[in-house]
Amino acid sequence: MKIINRLADQFSKVKPLPEGTHHMQATLDDEKPYRLHLRLRKDGSGTLVVNASTILYLNPTAAEYAYHFIKGTPHEEAAKEISSRYRISKGIALEDFQDFVGRIRALIETPDLDPVSFLDFERVAPHSGDLTAPVRLDCALTYRLPPETDAEYAPAKRVERELSTDEWRQILDIAWREGVPHVTFTGGEATLREDLPDLIAHAEKNGQVCGLLTDGLKLADRSYLHMLLNTGLDHLLFLLQPENEASWSALETIMPEDLFTTAHITVNEKSLQKMDETLQRLAALKVTSLSLGLADIALHDSMDEVRDKAANLSLQLAFDLPVPYSADHPVALETAHDDVPSGAGKSWLYVEPDGDVLPAQGMAGQVLGNLLKDPWEAIYKP
Repeated sequence: MKIINRLADQFSKVKPLPEGTHHMQATLDDEKPYRLHLRLRKDGSGTLVVNASTILYLNPTAAEYAYHFIKGTPHEEAAKEISSRYRISKGIALEDFQDFVGRIRALIETPDLDPVSFLDFERVAPHSGDLTAPVRLDCALTYRLPPETDAEYAPAKRVERELSTDEWRQILDIAWREGVPHVTFTGGEATLREDLPDLIAHAEKNGQVCGLLTDGLKLADRSYLHMLLNTGLDHLLFLLQPENEASWSALETIMPEDLFTTAHITVNEKSLQKMDETLQRLAALKVTSLSLGLADIALHDSMDEVRDKAANLSLQLAFDLPVPYSADHPVALETAHDDVPSGAGKSWLYVEPDGDVLPAQGMAGQVLGNLLKDPWEAIYKP
């Protein structure tokens, strides 16, 4: 983004804006309603949440433009202040601020966005910098699974108790209060919880971006799918079962909707045999985002070939999403078999069905505390 390139040399001499949270909600009759949440960090970088559906991780300069946009600073006045702070011409500052505003408005008007990044913004990496809270909370609502589910989809079941609806609402509120902009509901199979729509609605009310990890079979029911969409579901991690036509049928129902969808494939001996067909079928359905995980680490050498085939079909790989089993987290495939993904415990936390917190799914030996029993400061220590 050109504003970053122009101001990069000057930024080290500029004191960042104060840490804090800023909110804007536009309800003008002549505009599409939208809302923005900006959280500024100590180093001046920020997290901008747009319509509780898309998150931008902004470096200090972009965060400052977002600040002026949210505050409604007139363009000329914002340009004058930026010009003074960064010692650039007012004309360049005005051009860059208008460019930023145009990108934000395009983001507001565009459906079916990637929940994390869009429009080629320069931004800080999600797990870099001075984080005061993770950027995502993965909430395992239940460890229950539908009948006859393959064992490879089963999580490491460490607890028996499931929190009530009100208890999960408390956890969502704690997360929002502490600055967590993104929650993902997972399991087990999260759609087995009858209160899932209520919890999605609560996250939406808070202003949190909300995702769901599911086998998707229940979403083949359009009325149920639309209920989740209307309550605030923003993105989906769909656990594809390539050999199951009901799984494909559900995906066909989902894809036309305004819902950013990532398909997840478990790579095992069976799925490898028909991987070409599976990837081509995904591409034909206009799936653009793909998550991969290994059921057997002995197949690791096959992953490069699968990735190459996916890339040739314009399927972008996602490596930082939660998966419902412990065999091999996708992030580890990109980190030289590191046992702890780089964002675990820092960029994201995993909450078990009883409220216990782990750095990531599958790390059962590293309980950080319980969100309903322990103070936040004792749990999150980035």
